[in-house]
Amino acid sequence: MSETNSDTMQIPEIAPVLPLRDMVVFPYMIIPLFVGRDFSIKAIDEALSKDRIIITLTQKKANIDEPTADDVYHVGTACLILRMLKMPDGRVKVLVQGLKKVKVKEFKQFTPYIEAQIEEKIDIPPLTEYQEMEIEALMRTIKDQLQQLAAYNKNIPNDIVVIANNIEESDKFADIIASNIQLKTHIAQELLEIESVENRLRKLKEILDKELQLLALQTKIQNQAKEEISKTQKEYFLREQMKAIKKELGEGDISDEIEELKEKIKKAKMPKEAQKEAEKQLSRLAKMHPDSAEANVIRTYLDWMIAMPWNKRSKEKINIKEVQKILDEDHYDIKEAKTRILEYLSVKKLKQDMKGPILCFVGPPGVGKTSLAKSIARAINRKLVRISLGGVRDEAEIRGHRRTYVGALPGRIIQGLKQAGVKNPVFVLDEIDKLSRDFSGDPASALLEALDPEQNNEFEDHYLGVPFDLSEVFFITTANTTETIPPPLLDRMEVIRLSGYTVEEKIKIAKKYIIPKQIKEHGLENFKINFTDAAIRKIIENYTREAGVRNLEKTISKVLRKIARKIAEGSKETEFSITANNITKYLGVPPFNVDEKLDKDYVGIATGLAWTPVGGSILFIEVSKVKGSGKLILTGSLGDVMKESAQAALTFARSRYKMLGLEEDFHEKYDLHIHVPEGATPKDGPSAGITMATAIISCLTEIPVRHDIAMTGEITLRGRVLPIGGLKEKTLAALRAGINEIIIPYDNKKDAEEVMNQIKSKKLKYHYAKTMEDVLQKALTKPLKV
Repeated sequence: MSETNSDTMQIPEIAPVLPLRDMVVFPYMIIPLFVGRDFSIKAIDEALSKDRIIITLTQKKANIDEPTADDVYHVGTACLILRMLKMPDGRVKVLVQGLKKVKVKEFKQFTPYIEAQIEEKIDIPPLTEYQEMEIEALMRTIKDQLQQLAAYNKNIPNDIVVIANNIEESDKFADIIASNIQLKTHIAQELLEIESVENRLRKLKEILDKELQLLALQTKIQNQAKEEISKTQKEYFLREQMKAIKKELGEGDISDEIEELKEKIKKAKMPKEAQKEAEKQLSRLAKMHPDSAEANVIRTYLDWMIAMPWNKRSKEKINIKEVQKILDEDHYDIKEAKTRILEYLSVKKLKQDMKGPILCFVGPPGVGKTSLAKSIARAINRKLVRISLGGVRDEAEIRGHRRTYVGALPGRIIQGLKQAGVKNPVFVLDEIDKLSRDFSGDPASALLEALDPEQNNEFEDHYLGVPFDLSEVFFITTANTTETIPPPLLDRMEVIRLSGYTVEEKIKIAKKYIIPKQIKEHGLENFKINFTDAAIRKIIENYTREAGVRNLEKTISKVLRKIARKIAEGSKETEFSITANNITKYLGVPPFNVDEKLDKDYVGIATGLAWTPVGGSILFIEVSKVKGSGKLILTGSLGDVMKESAQAALTFARSRYKMLGLEEDFHEKYDLHIHVPEGATPKDGPSAGITMATAIISCLTEIPVRHDIAMTGEITLRGRVLPIGGLKEKTLAALRAGINEIIIPYDNKKDAEEVMNQIKSKKLKYHYAKTMEDVLQKALTKPLKV
């Protein structure tokens, strides 16, 4: 059937109505409709039985099956039924052509079909010439927009562009264009209801503008997606080529590396939290370009996580008798330290999960603190890790750097455990008393968590970012003094003091340990080399001045180097004897004299004893009086405490002027100058109090002080003598200087007995003093009348 001329068709006033669910029919539009509702089929039958005219009205809501007057829009289109076909499923297919817009005046019935009284809706024509020009301009714009839409391959028939260019009537143009573009139902209905052709064309232009913008954006997104796909395909192709090349070269690719790391993470047997973090970082690595900077950072992190001994341990064996044997083999004497170590290991053997204290070996350099730790590791079959904390001032050295920093690394503790390869090594923290602090943080505070048995089972290094169990690590620290160790840190350690050695002890250590070791290290095992006791004694007394044996070892090494050179130059000698007479041939002129004590008794000079981090030493305190006005002059790089001791000593002398046979106003006639030689060496401490008082009283009374006696003790204003520390070190210093009599506070009598048991010197004699009067009775060559 050909298209009917809608302008000549007569529309009846009353006609059947066909409600449409989700579409709008425009005039001049030919469209097939599928009808299934019973009242709609009856409406079609009614229209076919008369003039074939049916009114199409769009439902406001598509889900209503039996619409009423309020459920449909009242503006629709009068359509001519061109063809009808009944379907096998009972539905009806009709082909209709839109004729004219109509408006419902009144619904006549709703059963058995909907019927309504209608009136034609006439388009409002343009009123002015300018409006006609506007309509012409709008039509041209819409034609251009249609061409652009067609260029975007939009679902617009190519014929519509041709048809649009050949339509001159504005109302027909608007209806045909509206019927051939995809519109939402409510927008299409809005267009159908607009009475003014000009407004309808404006609305169409807005719709097409929006559609063009959306299509332009869609095209841009699609092009970008194509570029990305193209780039991805290119990268995939190149990677496949690279994979093939690497395969030919015998190299793996990133996927192989990921699989390898995944397998290593499983084998590392990490705790759940650590494994979760490692797998998370591995997942990130798998998504990254293998050559990116961040990929290298993650790869390094995973290497550390895999290398950590999360579950690896040394097979410990603790045989107490065997341990004692090894300690005795490696170290002479130091019974107290050995006893404490054996006690610790005995408890460890009985209770495997014990949270033991941290041992801190304190003593002068060279007394065997670090070597003792090495012996412990060997005795219990554990790996040994040693780090030096001297000068460490950055907290990150202990706890590690965060991974956000360039070149970040774990702290020294985690590095040491990786190096050991087990989680239960003997871990030596050397020089813990020499930690520093600055703006980078306090490393001593960072050590608190690592050394606290109650919390080091979850030590968290900043680099790893997950807890690591340090509870199985046997921590041993070493220090020269406890004074510079922060109290909270010291509180977590058990201090074991290792004092200096006597000359006799050093001779035995040299013969048993040092000389055999150095002969082996210098490749002289095949030669007969003998050090006489006299030669060793001369080395100790004339060439070394120390509490330990480090310089003794260096000096013996120097002798052996001379011998090694002689042999290397072609000497035929196979036997070498080092004696007291020929030692100067190897070592030159001795830097020290055996006897450092004074050569005779002097007025105003007393011999004192001092403790230092490197052992004991002797001090000569000199006092002179000159005419003046009572000034006290102090020189010799004295610290505040020592200056206070000088003031206290002078006050005591003034309070005993009668006993000393002095004028009451002697202090107003003379200036006293107190000097401690070797002024470049800082000296401080209260234990020089009685020495200063003795020197002052000797100077004032002009009674000499015995040169063969040394003294140590703190003095009060009333003349009481208070106890001191470091007695063994001070005693050894006196013996090294050839002084065998020492005045000490009475309260140190118990310490003196212990020292005498350790030193076992028949010449050593202690004098005990409760008051300054006791000191003067022993120290001065002529007793005072008290």
